[in-house]
Amino acid sequence: MLGKVSLEEAYELPAKADSSREQAALYIAPHDLDRYLRQIKSITGERIEVSDKHGIGYTVVSMTIPGIQGVTDPTQAEKDATYANNYIYDQIKDHRDKLGAFAALSMHDPKQAGQELRRCVKELGFHGALLNDFQHAGPDGETYLFYDQPEYDAFWKVCVELDVPIYIHPAAPVGHRFMKLYAQRKYLVGPPLSFANAVSLHLLGIITNGVFDRFPNLKIIVGHLGEHLPFDFWRTNHWLVDVERPLAHKAGDTICEQDLFHYFKKNIWLTTSGHFSTETLKYVNDYLGPSRLLFSVDYPYETIEMGCGWWDGDAEAIKKALGGEKEYYEVGRENAKKLLKLGPYHDSDA
Repeated sequence: MLGKVSLEEAYELPAKADSSREQAALYIAPHDLDRYLRQIKSITGERIEVSDKHGIGYTVVSMTIPGIQGVTDPTQAEKDATYANNYIYDQIKDHRDKLGAFAALSMHDPKQAGQELRRCVKELGFHGALLNDFQHAGPDGETYLFYDQPEYDAFWKVCVELDVPIYIHPAAPVGHRFMKLYAQRKYLVGPPLSFANAVSLHLLGIITNGVFDRFPNLKIIVGHLGEHLPFDFWRTNHWLVDVERPLAHKAGDTICEQDLFHYFKKNIWLTTSGHFSTETLKYVNDYLGPSRLLFSVDYPYETIEMGCGWWDGDAEAIKKALGGEKEYYEVGRENAKKLLKLGPYHDSDA
């Protein structure tokens, strides 16, 4: 399939990439580390070459983990976000038929985050923002700022006004969180478990704390076919509706007004990033339908060869899983065109 849109594709600032070998080694097999370190820095070279070869027409790049969410000082975080956004704009500005970007934001100050998002969308032409889970804050970095709290309404208001999605992406556990939970089970850090656990908590917090009820047109993207959440759809929804909601009402607390499926079918999109399983795709599609699904790779943590090899190589089975050829093209590119309001791009109508 030509003209695929891929939108969980990471980059790192070159200076940081060269010094991040130790952290990258948490997620990349030893024999593959040099490839990753080379590709994470390539914006318009190898990335475009491999994308062209495998039918990706448009790539939305975003700053890799921990990004600005790992910068604990608010002033420094704002400076770093502005620098990163200007850097990636300069890199992609002559290749907008093939490349776009999500903004990096400091989430210490919701109002300032909204201002930087507005600048990136209105002046730089970005498609929204990608946040690497909660914002680390405090002198030791052990204060966690989640965006499901009322003070972040100032940020969500801007997102709705601009009509752009926010991608909530995982980040690695560090500090006390790593020592308490993962130090003795370090091989569960990342895609095996820690990533899904963290983003699931954050997304369910956004749902249950009423963010979507206050902002019914808010758009959020989550990767990896839902960070384990779809497997528990029935059970989570059952407890929220039949147990947690009555408990909240009795206590006079606020809880989400709708059932879980309402938000997943109205406000949330899931990508295939790093989850190249036709069986799992079918399972999620049976719950949510193809309109909530988006193709992505998770490059360079996963390879374009693997992600596109699955999507193109297993095309007939994927079409059957999604409901047909029309649905196959919807997930591969058409849904992203609508969500990101894309104009013509390389092979967009091929």
